[in-house]
Order: sequence, then structure tokens, then C-alpha cells
Amino acid sequence: MVTFRALGPFEAISDGETLDLGGQRQQAVLARLLVAGGRAVPVSVLIDELWPGEPPAQALSTIQGYVSRLRRALEPNRAPREEAGVLVSAPPGYALRAAVEDVDSWCFEHLVKSDHEGPAATLERMETALALWRGPALAGFQELAWAQAEATRLDELRLLAVERRADAALRLGRTGPMIPDLEAHASAHPLREEAWRLLALALYRAGRQGDALGALRRAREALRDELGLDLGPTLQRLEQDILVQAEHLDAPDPAAGGPSIGASEAAPSTPSAAEGAAARAAALRVLIADDQALVRTGLKVILDSEPGLDLVGEAENGEQAIALVQSVRPDVVLMDIQMPRLDGLAAARRILAAEAPPKVIMMTTFGTDENLYAALRAGVSGFVLKTSAPEQLIAAIRAAVAGDALLDPAVTTHLIAAFAGRRDPAAPEGLSDSDIDLIKLVARGFTNRQIAMTLAVPEQEVADEVTALLRGLGLVDRAQLVVLAYERGLVSPGSPGA
Repeated sequence: MVTFRALGPFEAISDGETLDLGGQRQQAVLARLLVAGGRAVPVSVLIDELWPGEPPAQALSTIQGYVSRLRRALEPNRAPREEAGVLVSAPPGYALRAAVEDVDSWCFEHLVKSDHEGPAATLERMETALALWRGPALAGFQELAWAQAEATRLDELRLLAVERRADAALRLGRTGPMIPDLEAHASAHPLREEAWRLLALALYRAGRQGDALGALRRAREALRDELGLDLGPTLQRLEQDILVQAEHLDAPDPAAGGPSIGASEAAPSTPSAAEGAAARAAALRVLIADDQALVRTGLKVILDSEPGLDLVGEAENGEQAIALVQSVRPDVVLMDIQMPRLDGLAAARRILAAEAPPKVIMMTTFGTDENLYAALRAGVSGFVLKTSAPEQLIAAIRAAVAGDALLDPAVTTHLIAAFAGRRDPAAPEGLSDSDIDLIKLVARGFTNRQIAMTLAVPEQEVADEVTALLRGLGLVDRAQLVVLAYERGLVSPGSPGA
């Protein structure tokens, strides 16, 4: 029996001995098959991904040689004509055959994603999962794009496991021992609101109310400095509850297992059925539309880890997305800009043209896509890169629902360059000075709250004026004001704050 270890330096072990898997590129063949999770990987894909850009002329025979040597290393006692049982042929390529428990990354993912019965079982599984890590995932292959993507995905699952372990420990009343770990976790990942929630709650239950409020202040500073956002609703409610020393924040009775705190600390520890239904109704309903299963899986992990977000459907192309929007009525659609059958841009146009449409956030792999400009004009609420941090994705969802437009900084630079000098002869005339001021502030990325502070007016007044301006200009969403501002020259790429 061979076991594989990818959560750290890549290794294969048999009978307690580390196997000699050859050079790095030969090892990369096996690692790529492991990343595929048991599915077949075509030889053409192996060639393209092992030699990005310019594969050698003898790439096919080289791959076949690598596979032959790997098979001898993995199954040294296999007879010459006996069919391989680990690294198997799976036309038009190869696949890795192994049990989940024999691959540390597969086992880790299974433990993190599986349903758990109560905090004690969750705590045990998360500790088992985290104990599998020996260092950065797929160490040694970071120059290869597929390894980078998989390492990022696994590390996001690791952060989720850290937070689920802490959440379970707090529900069991084990507060003190978690504080140092949570402090380190929140400091290393300052944009993860769940990390700050758990740290603040642990500090409060340890009798350190001032430190708990200090942790939330640090969270607010981090979010404002990095994203220009305030605390999310969960952290804002927690801050208020700490100030008034709400009873439901008290440590649970360890003998009773404690209340569940996975969704929101602002809710009573024993909510009624009506309250539970209200909480579910208040959650933001999110639909994912992307043709890549791996991307959808990663997005599901992120949404599952964020309180107040419910995944209500998945679509593999634009046609499915339109049908699901009509049937499940989501609040937000995360839409890949390029998909088969009907691409994301065309689907977004049709969705936004309907009555009372959801917010649409476009996802893209490259910030230079010409379609981004057209999508903004269609009325989408912003863009995020698929490589963005999970916090950026969550911020985009919440910003869109709040009526703000969010553009990933990595995308904005290219969009600004595209907007500059593009004048739309059909752009409306007759805007008042106050209208122009408001458009400029929106185009520079100000939220309604920031505009209200800048103009010294109530936030609701700003919201009403933005709504009236959109209606008067015949625009669908706030992001279209950004397009108009650049098209008309109201804001230029060199403007302060642009």
C-alpha cells in the first residue's frame, strides 16, 4: 500500500519508506494526477501544464518514460505484463487510483467538508485534519500554475478548518486555550471577519471586554485600510452586544455542549422556530454560474464559511443561469464572464433586463478582458478576479447588495484605461452641479456612507439621490455611473481617488 503526501513536500511512502520518485518534473506528473482527485488527465494536458509555453519535441515519449519509471517505483513487485493498479492508463491519459485515506490532501478535504454531529465531533475532525499539514501544500511545484491554484484552494480550506475548530471549542466552553491561536490567525489574515469574530468572542468570555472591543477596532481598521469597508453586520452586532454585555455572549455550560454560534452571535442561544425562519429569510441568496467545477467548489467553500450567505443554485453556462434566476430568485449572481453555449456577458444582459433583477457580479481570470467594459455598461455591480482573496469576494457580494459597485483593484486599472477618452454621444446632457458632484464621488469608489460624510448630509439622503439619479438617467445600477463619469470626462484616470 502506498500513501501520498501533498500537504507539504510531495512524497509517496510505502512500508514506512519514502519512495524515490525521480526528478522534479517526473514527480510533477504524479502530483498533477493527485490534484485531479482520481480523474483522468489527458496526456496533452500533462504536456501543456508541465512545460508551459514551449514543450520539447519529444514531450510525449518523455511523459511515457516518466510514467513507466513512476510505476516501477510505486509497484516494484508488479509483474512485467501485469496491469498497473496505482498509476493507471485512462485514455487519453492517466489517472491515480488511491483510497481517500491514502492521500493526505483528499483525506483533509473530506474531513473539512463532511457534516459533523455536534461541536465535539467537529473539534475532533478539525484537529485530525489540521494535523495532516506539514508545510505549504505541493511545496516544490509553486512555479507551475496548476500547483499554485491547488495550493491556494487547499490553504483556504485550512483557514476554514482553523476557524471551525475554534468555533467548536468555544461552543464547548474551551475559551482560554484558543485565544493565542486566534490572535495569531486574525493577525495573519486580517481581512477574515470570522477570525476577528471568534477572537473577540473568546476574549470577552475570558473576562477581557476591553481587549475584545480592541480586536474589533483592529478589524475595522484593517477592512477600511485594505478594502474601504466597515465591519460586516455580524461584527457590528457583536460589537454592540459586547458593549451592553448581552447575556447570550456568556460562555456556554460545557456539560450541555453550549449553543451553536456558527451563524451569528447576535442571535439568542436558543432561537424560536419563527426567529430561525427570519434569520434564514434575512440571509443573502447567492447563485454561482461558472463552467469550471473546481471554481464552483471553491466558491461553495467560501460561501459556506461566511454567515448570512446561502448558496441557492449552480449553473454551468449562461442558459442555465438565466433559468435558475427565474426559478430560485437569488439576491446576487456570481457570473463567469466566459462560458459555453451562452457566455456570461450575454446572460448578464438578459438577467438585468428582467423586472426586479438580482445584482450581478462578474468573475474573470484576466483583468484585461474587453468584455468587462461592455458588462459595466450592461449594469453589473462589479468585478472580481477568480484569484482574489475570499474576503474580496465576500466584500463584493455585500457591496453589491448594499447598492455599491465594487471593482477589484487588479481589474480597475485596465477599466480606467478603457474608459478614458471613450465618449458616448448618447450620454444625457443637463446634469446639475450637484448631480455631477455625486457622480464623481460614486466613480471614485465612495460608498453612500463615505459620500454622506464628505458632503455632511444624512446617508439616507445620499441613497435617495443616487436612486433618483439612476432612475433619471435610465441606468440599472451604480456601476453604470462609473462608465458615464469616464465617458463624459467627469473623472479622469489621474483624478485624486480615482
